[in-house]
Amino acid sequence: MKVTENLRKIQDLLALETQSAGRPAGSVQLLAVSKRQPLQAVLDAAGAGQRHFGENFAQEGIDKMLATGRNDLVWHFIGHLQSNKTRIVAEHYQWVHTVDRLKIAQRLSEQRPAAKGELNVCLQVNIDNEDSKSGLAADEVAAVATKVATLPGLKLRGLMCIPAIRTSATEQREPFARMRQLLDSINEHGLELDTLSMGMTADYAAAVQEGATIVRIGTALFGARGE
Repeated sequence: MKVTENLRKIQDLLALETQSAGRPAGSVQLLAVSKRQPLQAVLDAAGAGQRHFGENFAQEGIDKMLATGRNDLVWHFIGHLQSNKTRIVAEHYQWVHTVDRLKIAQRLSEQRPAAKGELNVCLQVNIDNEDSKSGLAADEVAAVATKVATLPGLKLRGLMCIPAIRTSATEQREPFARMRQLLDSINEHGLELDTLSMGMTADYAAAVQEGATIVRIGTALFGARGE
């Protein structure tokens, strides 16, 4: 199966990059970005041992959760989260990577069913201050993080970003380094964040070098939609 073969290749490459960065084996989690991919592709990846899946569209992800018939998979919401979608995300997902304002965190907190346990959340940072992307400005993150960390039903885990496209590995590392420094500075003020969700198919190697703990891989694993 193509997905199974791709998964093995990515796991091997990720292990090599982790070792190259001088980091412990297994310290970087592979998040399979399954948005707009058929259910069978998810089942193939899960059958080969992949457990964490990321979806950009709330209902599409929920449909897949139900259709897999498996309760051992962990589902991450990684798309832009609108206020009118917070309830279904809070009720079904285990992670949300894209909290980009305090209001969204408050809604997730209010709507998270107690029986589900805490919802893991990351604050999305607009690390390159791009008008086309959502996210908090770097200088807003600490204040929002302090407030989100107190909300019931949520566990603030860390930060997420989607930097501007850069071509060279050296250039790719620069925004990821700023993300790592931002996380460190927040932790110096009393929080204990442990997650940097950063790096995708084209730049995950640079992200690993700068401390990514979750890399979000879609194209390299599943191919383009419909392949």
